[in-house]
Amino acid sequence: MDMDLLDPRKLVAEVVGTFALIFFGAGSIIMTSGDLVAVALAHGLAIALSVSALMGVSHALFNPALTIGLWATRRLETITAAGYIIAQLAGAVVAALALVVLFPEVRRDAADLGTPLLGEGIDAAQGVGIEAILTFFLMLAVFGTAVDSRGPRVGGFAIGLVITMDILAAGPLTGAAMNPARSFGPALVDGSWDDWWVYWVGPVIGAVLAALLYHYVFAEEESAPMAA
Repeated sequence: MDMDLLDPRKLVAEVVGTFALIFFGAGSIIMTSGDLVAVALAHGLAIALSVSALMGVSHALFNPALTIGLWATRRLETITAAGYIIAQLAGAVVAALALVVLFPEVRRDAADLGTPLLGEGIDAAQGVGIEAILTFFLMLAVFGTAVDSRGPRVGGFAIGLVITMDILAAGPLTGAAMNPARSFGPALVDGSWDDWWVYWVGPVIGAVLAALLYHYVFAEEESAPMAA
């Protein structure tokens, strides 16, 4: 086994970036009573900062669905993808625990620790479809600005903007997680497991479809993403 594929610096970077997303994203839900604009900006800014700061260390994915999308197009080795996913889930859990320790209990309980949940009138099938579409465009942004060498190098700005856009459009419908880790950490710590599988199936479908589209239709080369 090539141990460079499991470089601990990359794994720690994935933990830290995912921690930031959950701590600031779920934290904004807890402290702003779910104000949509504030929540969208908190998530988008957290990812924009984390991707820009850590892209030089790891692939700066912070999302198991995006990781699977890159693995499906052979841009990540299996051992690296598995290590990233474990690190991302660990970062999400640690962030959720930090929220429990540091944030007021009454606000945490009122917001289910910021766990994404389906909105009124949205069933599980609709939730999967919404999450798939949201993550599809997130994965396109990753490919277009961080994977494809022809794309603009704008750090995490474009990726953060897509997350902001998605939450503004669909936050009230599904929570606009786009990320299994975003659901997993708060759900595990808070025990809010309603429709938990929606936040795995939808994002993974969307990420893989977008990755395959870009790989087979748009890409001109098979360069590795975000060299780290």
